[in-house]
Amino acid sequence: MPHHTGIDEESLTARDFARLSGLIYAQAGICLGPEKKTMVEVRLKRRLRSLDMPSYRDYCDFVFSSKGAKDELVYLIDVITTNKTDFFREPAHFDFLSQRALPELSAKIAGLRPLLAWSAGCSSGEEPYTLAMVLSEYASTHTGFRFNILATDICTTVLEKASIGVYTEEAAAPIPVALKRKYLLRSSGGDSRRVRMVPELRRAVEFRRLNFMDTEYDMAERPDFIFCRNVLIYFDRATQQAILRKLIARLVPGGYLFVGHSESLHDMNLPIDPIAPALYRKSDA
Repeated sequence: MPHHTGIDEESLTARDFARLSGLIYAQAGICLGPEKKTMVEVRLKRRLRSLDMPSYRDYCDFVFSSKGAKDELVYLIDVITTNKTDFFREPAHFDFLSQRALPELSAKIAGLRPLLAWSAGCSSGEEPYTLAMVLSEYASTHTGFRFNILATDICTTVLEKASIGVYTEEAAAPIPVALKRKYLLRSSGGDSRRVRMVPELRRAVEFRRLNFMDTEYDMAERPDFIFCRNVLIYFDRATQQAILRKLIARLVPGGYLFVGHSESLHDMNLPIDPIAPALYRKSDA
């Protein structure tokens, strides 16, 4: 019997792509149109090799078996989830936070509890660590201001990476120099091209797995503001609306919701008011 040296089927068949994309939609709500077939193929190829599977067909059969459904689904979602993010992405949002939202929210809290920020769809951690820097800077000039950051994602791989808080110098390039000096360390292990978030920044962020498709978001906390940016674009309109309703339900009255600049909430009939581009406020009632 010949030894398998590679993947027999050069490409994922349309039928198997339809099976996988249907499963991913049912489990994670993520829409994969036919134009995403090549991307899925490329991302799965490495997974097939690590499982020593000769073909995409074998992989599909495995995912739909009872063992695969139990063991492989999390890996499949990890592989397919797009994880592109940057430090200080869409900087106007962070300016608004420092100049308007934080003074208003902290006056309302009046030092009675820590402010809570939620980075929903946090990917590899650049967004929650950006928030940690912005909030730490605010705390340094406002006595008594305390904060916690919750960061969630469906992808376990990126959550593990994010909790370690190590990045390449290239990834850290958008961080202002003064903040780099204050919040970044040279990574240990002799690799001078990598940096690590200082321990107090890492302690400020709690990383958790959360699937936006869950019926209820299992969290006791009520965030004062939510960043859910460049995440909704992966869902269809009805799913976007369902996710947003659940997010807004968790938000405190008068809290803020930040979305991506390419994401429109127009005509969604949600209990929030537009404040600035890609920025909304929940009514006080």
